[in-house]
Amino acid sequence: MCGLQTSRNADEGSENHSGVYPPALCGFYSLYERQGGFFIFSDFKLLCMQKLFLKVIILKKIALLLTVIPLFICSCAETTPPQSRDIFAMDTYMNIKAYGDNADAALNTAEAEIYRLESLFSVTNENSDVFRLNNSNGKYAAVSNDVKKLLEFSVEMGRDTNGALDITIYPLLHEWGFTADEYKIPSKKQIDKLLEKVDYSSIDIDGNNITLPDGVEVDFGAVAKGYTSDRIVEILKENDVNSAIINLGGNIHALGKKPEGSMWNVAVTDPLSPDETLGIIRIADKAVVTSGNYERYFIGEDGRKYCHIIDPATGFPAENGFVSVTVTGESGAVCDALSTAFFVMGREKTVEFLKNQNAVSAILVEDNGNILISENIADHFENLSELSVEVLENES
Repeated sequence: MCGLQTSRNADEGSENHSGVYPPALCGFYSLYERQGGFFIFSDFKLLCMQKLFLKVIILKKIALLLTVIPLFICSCAETTPPQSRDIFAMDTYMNIKAYGDNADAALNTAEAEIYRLESLFSVTNENSDVFRLNNSNGKYAAVSNDVKKLLEFSVEMGRDTNGALDITIYPLLHEWGFTADEYKIPSKKQIDKLLEKVDYSSIDIDGNNITLPDGVEVDFGAVAKGYTSDRIVEILKENDVNSAIINLGGNIHALGKKPEGSMWNVAVTDPLSPDETLGIIRIADKAVVTSGNYERYFIGEDGRKYCHIIDPATGFPAENGFVSVTVTGESGAVCDALSTAFFVMGREKTVEFLKNQNAVSAILVEDNGNILISENIADHFENLSELSVEVLENES
């Protein structure tokens, strides 16, 4: 989770890789054809700062690898070319690919919706609802329906996760330097002072009038893209689109199946060897969101690694045994929130949470090299790594 900023500029760059099954090219979702099927790499790291649109990379054992979703390689089974949109919003690269007669009009509406939501959710845009709310000095602020809904959802997720997901963590993210890439290790005194203002339950929601205690600030970085992908799915369905793949930087959301009827294949990066693929998960009508400590971090003067996921209980970057958490389910917002929450919760609490869950499933990678996977998706996951896999039984 990091501050949701507004930015549409990026520096150019490129990466070259070799190998039959290449990594996610610094985390950007890449599609390539393997035995007639698509693979979408499921994590987002450094490439959000690079402009690799329309750039083709020639690999040693793969004829062509397109580094951007808009130029998806079409399988032989596709009869109608897809419509595609490249978007830079919410401080990340995005792509939507849709099939059908109404796909072009649907994507126009979806693109406009992304920019509209960005204008509401940004913590840096002075005209956004979130900026006005964070600077309301303890007085109520009127917000849009989308911001109200996302606040209500975030508070509910805070309760469900016992505070592991807390959108009032923003001042601590800022203090650690993760909102502006100006990293530093705050003093324990400063962290303790800021922790006094971290409390999702202090958000007062009265219809569209929201009140935050003075000094409390919210950030939708852990939920906004999931909420946005859910909205895009709604828009596509309203326009009679029934096959699409949505890539919002660190979030994948599949609408239906691929046009020829097979499931979408999402590849998850191995967090212990980020240039390698951990495994493949097959999905349809589901979102896939990954959070990890290898995506955004810095090495402090003390030589320790500090990741961008802050534990609301301590004010320090989470160190609870996970190096990567991938969550899949029908709701992009829920998957987005839980990928962060599980990372904070650690093994014991996450496994207990998942026992009675049918709506969401998880692939959890521990720092000891063990993979934990929900029983209800085990048959849809192919482990391509040498790590051992432990299946978590579902009691419901």
